Amino acid sequence: MRQFFGMSQNGNLKEAVRGLSNPQFLMLMSNSSQFEKHVKELDALYPGVPSIGCIGMSYDSRVVENGVGVTAFLDGVNAVANVLEQVSVMPVKYIKRLEQDLKTVNASERDTICIDFCSGNDACVLTTIHTALRHKNVSLIGGTGDGGKISANGKVYTDAVAYALVKNQRGKVKAYKENIYHRMPQHRFIAAGTDKANYILGTLNARPAKQVYQEILQIPEQQIQTQTFKNPFGKINGDDTCIISIKEVSGNALACFRQVNDSDVLTLLELGDFRNTVKNTIEMIRSDFPKRSAVFSVNCLFRYKLFTENNYMNEYLKDMGTLGSHTGLVGYGEHYNNQFVNQSMTCVVFE
Repeated sequence: MRQFFGMSQNGNLKEAVRGLSNPQFLMLMSNSSQFEKHVKELDALYPGVPSIGCIGMSYDSRVVENGVGVTAFLDGVNAVANVLEQVSVMPVKYIKRLEQDLKTVNASERDTICIDFCSGNDACVLTTIHTALRHKNVSLIGGTGDGGKISANGKVYTDAVAYALVKNQRGKVKAYKENIYHRMPQHRFIAAGTDKANYILGTLNARPAKQVYQEILQIPEQQIQTQTFKNPFGKINGDDTCIISIKEVSGNALACFRQVNDSDVLTLLELGDFRNTVKNTIEMIRSDFPKRSAVFSVNCLFRYKLFTENNYMNEYLKDMGTLGSHTGLVGYGEHYNNQFVNQSMTCVVFE
């Protein structure tokens, strides 16, 4: 298979897809003011081609901050795109669509990936999707778009998740998750006083969450929102850690970017040597895939900000580009199988 990426920094879709012919699957990453226009325009240019889309920045060797980017797969994939609606209420109502699509592409663990763009309620969405994917052991990567809108096959939806099942007809696929943080083992907590609907973390070990966070890191309240770049929380799942970003202070509590539940075991995380972590990820991919057709990744907005502030973003894209064709989305939350995480990178590699 081959991967195409086209961009226009000023939002000219025809400029972005110049030279693209006979795509077998399309991903649109647009800006808030032109998204709906771009969805219709892309569908008119490539009628009948499966597509998903969202509002967000995109990249290959450069970042498109406020224009439009299009990633296309061609020459050797079989894809189907669809949508689960009412994700804030009952996404499982539409699960038969995904079950049928798995049959349509004859999905298998070795050569099929699910890519999703979500408008919100991610944890519930991923749990729902996983009930279908787990029967075939099909992996998933994806992320949250901006503005509460996504698209599938030329139509815009709110309160929905767009997904695509992509089957590599010429080799295997594999999903990866990268974590540039490590646990601070001396800081382990039991969460309580949570508000699931508003992602509120009330107390840590029965003390106000804001106070605990400030005392450990010796920072003023106004620094909490940016300190999360260096010290987010982590939810412990066995040997794995799901990163939880802090959104803002809410009284004596902390509002987060993903749900925390009462009795969750949390730890404080610390930023590690991210340059070395990226190099290790690249070497792992090289080892698993001596020959690579494409890499599609989702990087968190907070990672983008962290890398930019450390003058690393361009170097990061250059390093990832050594793998071959690498494109992606800057998301507002990342998806890896049934996990909704923050401040992470997830990607799929095609042989």
